[in-house]
Amino acid sequence: MNLFQLRAFDAVAREGSFTRAAERLFISQPAVTGHIKALEERYQITLLRRTARRVELTEEGTKLAAITRAMFGLAEEAQAMLEANRQLLTGRLEVAADGPHMVMPMLANLRAKYPGITVNLRLGNAQETLAALLSEHADVAVLTEVQPRKGLHLQRMSESRICALVPANHPWLVTPEGIGIEQLDQVIMVLREPGSITRRTFDEACNLVKVSPRVLLELDSREAVTEAVAAELGVGVVSSVEVSHDPRVAAVPIIGEGLVNRHMIGCMERRRDLRLIQAFFGLAPGGESAR
Repeated sequence: MNLFQLRAFDAVAREGSFTRAAERLFISQPAVTGHIKALEERYQITLLRRTARRVELTEEGTKLAAITRAMFGLAEEAQAMLEANRQLLTGRLEVAADGPHMVMPMLANLRAKYPGITVNLRLGNAQETLAALLSEHADVAVLTEVQPRKGLHLQRMSESRICALVPANHPWLVTPEGIGIEQLDQVIMVLREPGSITRRTFDEACNLVKVSPRVLLELDSREAVTEAVAAELGVGVVSSVEVSHDPRVAAVPIIGEGLVNRHMIGCMERRRDLRLIQAFFGLAPGGESAR
């Protein structure tokens, strides 16, 4: 079956005129006439009656017009959907992040600029977030301390520092400039699990200067660390971009080497030119590639 012939017939059926059908299809009127003549001859059927004033559908033409209208109507819907997606009027973006604090402002900006875009956000630890991106369960990811690798496009966003999280009445709060990392030696602490980037950075910084905190609890979320510190079970650590607004706790800067984390946004290299992914990258602070 020749779709060009069906398209020409559908245009004439809709417009009621060979001239207007040719204008609709951006082809010549003889081309429209030729397509329909070939269709009628191939199937030995009369689809149109041509009069001096107008073109009328035969009974068979009316039946075929109902089919082609539905068929090409769906094609037009598909084109409209794709065009809307190209212009970022609609679409869906799968986002992964290793914490809410960096990604939420970006999602708010995305919502304001492209209100038709639907976002699915998955939050996890550093390993889960990177795995989601590499397995393409996420289109983009907000990550911390990821090493460049083949096939992965990374863009640096910002840096944060590791701080001590203490109860609101803790004596360290009288020194706003912070505490030296050596002051944490043998201090009872409540920390994230070893797979946490914050925990890893803190442990490496302690190892550099031979500081050995006493880890009483290992917890699997920032919220749990906050609750443990508020209950005065020990001192926690937190990234400066993740400081809780909970009045029961407060953050104290830690002075020392190796206490800085780099935050990045990433996607698979082969997908970096997709418009929706480009739009999300454009909302990220910074902008320096790290491939």
